[in-house]
Amino acid sequence: MGRVVMYASVSVDGFVADAHDRPGPLFDWLTGGDVPLDDSGVLAVSQRSYDYVRPYWDQIGVTIAGRHVFDLTDGWDGTPPSGVEHVVVVTHRPAPEGWDPGAPFHFVDGVEAAVATAQKLAGERVVEVAAGDVGGQVLAAGLVDEVRMDVVPVVFGAGKRYFGSVDAQHLLDDPDVVIPGNRVLHLRYPVRRSTGG
Repeated sequence: MGRVVMYASVSVDGFVADAHDRPGPLFDWLTGGDVPLDDSGVLAVSQRSYDYVRPYWDQIGVTIAGRHVFDLTDGWDGTPPSGVEHVVVVTHRPAPEGWDPGAPFHFVDGVEAAVATAQKLAGERVVEVAAGDVGGQVLAAGLVDEVRMDVVPVVFGAGKRYFGSVDAQHLLDDPDVVIPGNRVLHLRYPVRRSTGG
């Protein structure tokens, strides 16, 4: 099975959006460089960011997101973001009325079922979990292999927390990637596994 990676751009004080679900400047680094990140003509980053982000994006097979993010993005108009093949949506509700059943979106109740579904779909590719409430639940369930953060130099003061409502301690290993880019610091932490005993 592929790795399960919790990922998002985040403020220095740990928020993935402000209190009104707006990302503010969190994605400015994705348009502030001179190296195209994809074929959209919109995303361009520094060479250092490209060398880190592009290979990672190419490994992602499935993204797991919550229903709130799905609704905020209008379900990405039925097309998974960033070239991802499938999206697994964690929700207690069915697909929206009129939703195309052929779209590569899977509506699943609970994070354990979401990860299991995503891993079947992804095979050996990465399962990416959007940070926030769902990401925090997947971390708390012990199902995250690594945490990736694109830390942006802004302080929100309040908003949607990177780890959602996690209220217990979870140890990460030392970062094995620390890469400064333009207006961003890329960090990658393996998740420390409990050895029991």
